[in-house]
Amino acid sequence: MNPKIVAVIGGTGKEGAGLAFRWAHAGWSVIIGSRDAGRAAEKAVEINTELKLSGESAVRGMANADAAAAAPLVVISVPYDAHESTVTGLKDVLQGKIVIDVTVPMNPPEIRTVYVPVGKSACLEAQAILGSGATVIAAFQNVSAVHLKNLDHALDCDVLICGDDEAAKAEAMGLVEAVGMRGIDAGKLANAVAVESLTPVLLHINKKYKVKGAGIRITGL
Repeated sequence: MNPKIVAVIGGTGKEGAGLAFRWAHAGWSVIIGSRDAGRAAEKAVEINTELKLSGESAVRGMANADAAAAAPLVVISVPYDAHESTVTGLKDVLQGKIVIDVTVPMNPPEIRTVYVPVGKSACLEAQAILGSGATVIAAFQNVSAVHLKNLDHALDCDVLICGDDEAAKAEAMGLVEAVGMRGIDAGKLANAVAVESLTPVLLHINKKYKVKGAGIRITGL
């Protein structure tokens, strides 16, 4: 496996594009995935222009299925209302892959109140859809998109990583370290219920204290 290639499904959205931007800046080969291959290509050009990337180091844009097929590590960063259909549509191509799911269950308009879906968490729902042929890891749920595109801003937060496969969690740890953050092993995939639930809490904190991009930091380590 080449750990330096990552596909970002939903890479035209704020969170996905921000992560793709940081990974491309760190020297990873990044593939932007979208339902619309044209939009993916446009976002890739935008990132390449901002980072002055070209040739083999340039970010590429593809339709979701093509992007997922082209990388061993696949990040899912889509709104929750598109999560089930996206994962289901990619089920076949995601077999044998490590799938890092960033999705947070939301129940608009109450986005600052914790919402626990029927499957307990987006990551657990993804694993149930994909079956044992793919390995789902939870990570990056609590990282705000606000600061990802600003390379002068230090990402002052930790990333909680949940999963049932130690090797796959190590791969996710590499993605975390590539963007300059600290990854924390937060246990089994079942713990993604708590990790995903922190995001609405952080959104409430942002509004209450009039800040942007509140994150979490684990003390005592």
